[in-house]
Amino acid sequence: MRITGLGHAGLFIETAGGSVLCDPWVSPAFFGSWFPFPDNSDLDWDGYGRSADYLYVSHLHRDHFDPVVLRRHVRKEATVLLPDFPTDELECELRALGFTRFLRTRSGVPVERDGLRMMVTALTGPGDGPIGDSALSLDDGETVLLNQNDAHPLDTAAIREFGGVHAHFMQFSGAIWWPMVYRLPHAARRQFAERKRRGQFERAVRYIDALQGAHVFPNSGPPCFLDEELFHLNGTGEDGASIFTDQQEFLSALAEQRPDVPAHMWLPGSVAKVRKSDCEVVHRYNSHEITYLFDHKPQYLRAYARRRQPELAAERDSRAPSLRGDELLAALKDWWEPLLARANRICEGVGGPLRLDVDDTSLVVDFPARQVRLWDGERCRYTLSVPGDLVATNIAARENDWSNSLLLSLRFSAERVGPYNEFVYTFLKCLSEERIDYVENYYASADDDVDDVVIDDWQVQRRCPHLRADLTDFGTIEDGVLTCNLHGWMFDLPSGQCLTSDGHDIRASRTADPTSDPAPSEQGAGREGALTGSPQGERSRRPGRPSRR
Repeated sequence: MRITGLGHAGLFIETAGGSVLCDPWVSPAFFGSWFPFPDNSDLDWDGYGRSADYLYVSHLHRDHFDPVVLRRHVRKEATVLLPDFPTDELECELRALGFTRFLRTRSGVPVERDGLRMMVTALTGPGDGPIGDSALSLDDGETVLLNQNDAHPLDTAAIREFGGVHAHFMQFSGAIWWPMVYRLPHAARRQFAERKRRGQFERAVRYIDALQGAHVFPNSGPPCFLDEELFHLNGTGEDGASIFTDQQEFLSALAEQRPDVPAHMWLPGSVAKVRKSDCEVVHRYNSHEITYLFDHKPQYLRAYARRRQPELAAERDSRAPSLRGDELLAALKDWWEPLLARANRICEGVGGPLRLDVDDTSLVVDFPARQVRLWDGERCRYTLSVPGDLVATNIAARENDWSNSLLLSLRFSAERVGPYNEFVYTFLKCLSEERIDYVENYYASADDDVDDVVIDDWQVQRRCPHLRADLTDFGTIEDGVLTCNLHGWMFDLPSGQCLTSDGHDIRASRTADPTSDPAPSEQGAGREGALTGSPQGERSRRPGRPSRR
């Protein structure tokens, strides 16, 4: 098996049974904010696209789904490996680009074509990309490859059953807006960023340990920021206040914690020849160029930015003009209020108003009242301040996932009182009836979880209330706090209170006396909230079954 790195999550995989092009991305993404690091624009995109037998796009985030590359460079006769997502949005987008051949996979079920065995593991929780993320397993008869990219699969045993992994390509760096966009004291932002980087690394190591790949390749990241307005976010940022760990930093940390893991530097144009446990990696960069990439990153990025300025200028020119306040209010009322009327569990989970400052206009998304209206000065626990042209562009495009456009652009600022509330961002990712209905049904089905497991001396519900990770695999307990290591969510076990977000409390009791009903914890709104001065005990209404002890 011969694998070529195409930058970020992009791979070109050559086997005796056919070639697979995965997640090709070159164009600036998320309102011109993200670019691949290092630069991959000079790769032979026509060569990869025209020779691909199969196309695999893991999900619709724009650092994986690049319509410009797919339209210009990829032959439309390629067979698309379609993940088993709950909506058909990815298929519709690819059909609009001219693709007509689809192999519709079933999640976790292998399929064989021309001697190449393939399996797509689809993730379908509200936090998994825009209603979907996925991982790809390939077996050419000699070598098993896992392209995990951004996906956080819960059932690692099923992936191992496909076959022992020889080449494991996985996400290792940040891909979120927390904490950089939050209005926080710099020391707090730096502390949160360090914690986020540590959590990302620990999650990656957990997957490395679970999947036991013969060779590990840090892939799918990091992005870089070439707009002067965002340049300070590159890498770990100014004074450690950003989260975008690079390849060299990850490999150095991994060598310290897991010195026996064979892990390889992976860059655009790198080629790995893998046959079972044998692996040879050749880079298109020489050793001096690789050293320059990481040891002189600011200089490299400045030169990179100069080359890509025309694309940044074109993106800015493509935005819609800002709307007047009355036009903005009318457009969002017409679009969002019918969705709020369908979103009972989301609205109950938010439990209060969200203030939306768009240039000089302040609106309120009143989740309890299911209304969009002008702000009348009331206190709001959640505030987003966003540029008017970005909002107008999303309205004009009827963009149904604002995380896949505005939020991941990092071109906004945010404030909150108390802990993170997942339901706020779930709504902003589900701005269509189809998505709202799916997520509402997902939350309803999650209430049916009644299985318990024992971890240390605690009996807890088996599934994490966040995205239903199996806590027997991902849960650890220290000082009465349960941490789900899939996404770092924490729960105070004596009270069952979620310390990371409102609306996700857990069922827990001491195994020594499972019928006892301990007094509620005196802990406040959570570890993040404690640094932002959030009041103790302030809670929003939450959907689903209350915690049982």
